[in-house]
Amino acid sequence: MKFVSADEAVKLVRSGDTIACQGGASVPVLLQEALARRHAELRDVTITSGFNVHKDPAPFCKPEYKDSFLVNSIFISADQRAHVAAGYGSMTPAFLGEVPGMFRRGEFPVDVAFIVCSMPDENGYCSFGISADIAVAAAEVARVVIAEVSPNIPYLYGDCLIHESKISAAVLCDVAPFAMTFGEPTPIEAAIGANVASQIPDGACLQIGVGGIPNAVLNGIKHHQHLGLHTEAMTDGVIRLMKEGVIDNSLKKVRPGVSVAALAIGSKEMYEYIDHNHTMEFFDVAYTNDPFLIAQNPRACAINSAIEVDLTGQICADSIGEMVFSSVGGQHDFMYGCSLSEGGRTFIALPSRTAKGKAKIVPTLTPGAGVVTTRFQTQYVATEYGIVYLRGKSLAERAKLLISIAHPDDREELERAACKRFGYSFLRLGSGA
Repeated sequence: MKFVSADEAVKLVRSGDTIACQGGASVPVLLQEALARRHAELRDVTITSGFNVHKDPAPFCKPEYKDSFLVNSIFISADQRAHVAAGYGSMTPAFLGEVPGMFRRGEFPVDVAFIVCSMPDENGYCSFGISADIAVAAAEVARVVIAEVSPNIPYLYGDCLIHESKISAAVLCDVAPFAMTFGEPTPIEAAIGANVASQIPDGACLQIGVGGIPNAVLNGIKHHQHLGLHTEAMTDGVIRLMKEGVIDNSLKKVRPGVSVAALAIGSKEMYEYIDHNHTMEFFDVAYTNDPFLIAQNPRACAINSAIEVDLTGQICADSIGEMVFSSVGGQHDFMYGCSLSEGGRTFIALPSRTAKGKAKIVPTLTPGAGVVTTRFQTQYVATEYGIVYLRGKSLAERAKLLISIAHPDDREELERAACKRFGYSFLRLGSGA
């Protein structure tokens, strides 16, 4: 590889280009900063990325750069959210598992890929490290691939490799993955986790996310047997269950014996553990999020969350009213795939209220809210007050079940809304009919 400075490397970007940036815990911040320094000489450069855990505003997200850089995100994250909400960027809706195909077919053109990768091995292959997701396809189709290359990036197996000959310019640096740690679940998170865990069978193949509720679910299944992992995100919680033998992948049909993921987000210790670890493989999301591949694993279980759930079981997970907060991500991919699995189950897990006391089970979604999972797909919904199963239930029955796990102080209002909306079909349920 030819090593150059970040400022030299980004000279390969032209006005009018579309740049796809690697995300997760491997955001190419050095390249983004160098790109932002070129703002005066560039125009109409579109920048896209998926899920990012980096918290600081992206360097190109400044109002004064609006004619130089346009954010067109696939998944709006904290580093770009305020910029997009202010009208300086937008989001392209897409199921995450379909994004690599959109890149490869040219439906979403990619001219330049910004990636973060490991040092090359003896055969000249670098690993995309902890974020294969959309980066693999972006680097495959881009005219120019610019890489931050660091000895601190884990070397992972799967299809997350790129030969050094494919890298147009490389910046040698000492960047490390963004480290995140989570404390013990709160009492509310613990209760939600226990409710979900009660419905996960031995031998399940898990898709689970990042945060307090997923960690609580993992705590609740620590005595399960022969679990498998086919997920988007590898976390400290699942690593713990691997070490303890709870996740052994022995009953999986897709890559048995191996944990499968598209990215990893966690602590420094976790990154060290997964480095050169043959018990896990990382793939782009066209593979991990393929619903028909997911469905091949028996007892596949998807655990996701929501911003709001209405009384019919519609799940909003991407927006707060009209304000787009994130995107669909992989929720649909796994909710659909797991529903097709033999013995598969899907879960929406959320607290009954926000931290500010606003109800999350609501009569109707906030005007402008997006439906990520339709009421035709929703199976289990869990809060700290219980877990209910909606599949096969009428609209009135769903309302009754969801009200039973809403915050007690919200139930009277929800009952009135359900009576008004569903009439006698709801009222008769209260009489035991």
